[in-house]
Amino acid sequence: MVTGTGAGTGTNTGSGKQQRRGDTRQRIQDVALELFAEHGYEKTSLREIAERLEVTKAALYYHFKTKEDILTSVFQDLTRPIDELMEWGKDQPRTLETKRTILTRYSEILKDASPLFRFMQENQATMRDLKTGETFKDRMIGLLDILREPGTPMTTQVRCFSALFTMHGGMFVLKDVEGDPEEKRKAILEVAIELVTRAHEGP
Repeated sequence: MVTGTGAGTGTNTGSGKQQRRGDTRQRIQDVALELFAEHGYEKTSLREIAERLEVTKAALYYHFKTKEDILTSVFQDLTRPIDELMEWGKDQPRTLETKRTILTRYSEILKDASPLFRFMQENQATMRDLKTGETFKDRMIGLLDILREPGTPMTTQVRCFSALFTMHGGMFVLKDVEGDPEEKRKAILEVAIELVTRAHEGP
């Protein structure tokens, strides 16, 4: 996950992923996302999740009562860094450097939370029906408000929106394209920064 509250201090320590492997609750989240990706959210049952984990359904029920409970917990854990980034961004001057830092840190967040964002892309109908989908939409609007200047022309606002869309869509579309994942992430980030730089500098 991305930590730190100063400009440019967001780093990926790798400790979060290591911790996820030993925590029962987080193992359930990981396995559930795997099954949701394989079979779809609607067609995956708690029983199938328990079987993949090799635990009883009662043991799974101790942690989560429903599939939506699992998905909600995944959103809470993996999108917390987005909330931290937004809080940091709101207190910063609206400079180009601030916007570049936001995109750079957001790129790291997307990398750590790629299973969740892949689920969102592949299950858009489900997302519309779940409360978590609305809360994520609110986060995107919050980030967009930090990237764009109030009262700017519509083309400028579209460039800021397109920067975020590039980061989401690029990660999803390029996942099956041959190449190094880190190289693809950096290329997506470069294009997003170009869009925001053009928006910041104006016509």
